[in-house]
Amino acid sequence: MATAARERGLERETYQRLVRAREFIDAHRHEAIDLDAIARRAHFSRFHFLRLFRRAFGETPHRYLTQARLARAQHLLTCTDLSVTEVCFEVGFQSLGSFSALFTRTVGHPPNRYRARIFPVPGTIARAAPIPSCFLRMYGR
Repeated sequence: MATAARERGLERETYQRLVRAREFIDAHRHEAIDLDAIARRAHFSRFHFLRLFRRAFGETPHRYLTQARLARAQHLLTCTDLSVTEVCFEVGFQSLGSFSALFTRTVGHPPNRYRARIFPVPGTIARAAPIPSCFLRMYGR
């Protein structure tokens, strides 16, 4: 962790606070959390926290939260029989329309078509499963 902090030009203690804030986002991604709540968790002002988080992780807290929610939605769509609406609210989105539009823009398919690609109709040729977004983020696009 000290190496990661040094590489990003941050003090170790600052980086650890940012990691704890990111863990807070992960633990509460299904809830309505805002930048102020996350920044308070790391003991920074919201604007200072935003700058530091971007420097440490290469994206804003909002983008990180959105990507975490979408990754969870992909998991739920492939591993459960929850409806798209249930998945939407389960991962923390407040609007089905916004969720579907964002999912489509990010993943390339609407949620119902994404599920159909993973679980094709019996008797059709199965396609290879897409690469999970968490792997894309981890290893680059």
